[in-house]
Amino acid sequence: MKRKILLTGKNGQIGRELCALLPGLGDVTALDRQQLDLSSPDQIRQLVRSVHPEIIVNAAAYTAVDPAESNEATAQAINATAPGVLAEEAQKLGALLVHYSTDYVFDGTKNAPYTEDDLPNPQNAYGRTKLSGERAIQQSGASYLIFRTAWVTGARGEISCSPFCGLQPRRKS
Repeated sequence: MKRKILLTGKNGQIGRELCALLPGLGDVTALDRQQLDLSSPDQIRQLVRSVHPEIIVNAAAYTAVDPAESNEATAQAINATAPGVLAEEAQKLGALLVHYSTDYVFDGTKNAPYTEDDLPNPQNAYGRTKLSGERAIQQSGASYLIFRTAWVTGARGEISCSPFCGLQPRRKS
């Protein structure tokens, strides 16, 4: 019997790649922002309860780093409140939550790769809201995996590298 998997952010760079891979692991319900408003905790709860997944993969985020400075409430709703609600629902179902975060939770001053033991010190609204989401997940009691990504590239879409990853983005010619 295949596991039920709920995927948010199916049209983002990570979500598109996961849409291709996750069906090999289970029955996937993949949603985009038109199908699930992550700024609506009630809609999130209702959807999770109707799908009843064993695994929730949250690849959705408010990733517009500069606009997050003037839209921090929206970034907070999507990057912090929504993951917290997903985690609460995962805990109630006994589901695993897989969440994608960012190295923007750090300040970028370390001269070596960051580890999960390093103290976060976000320097912008995007990093602050993503860290709030991580903390909400950690405090939920749910089983979870949090991946802090630094450089995302895929077959489609823009190459994205944070200032903290130490790598220079390159495009195929």
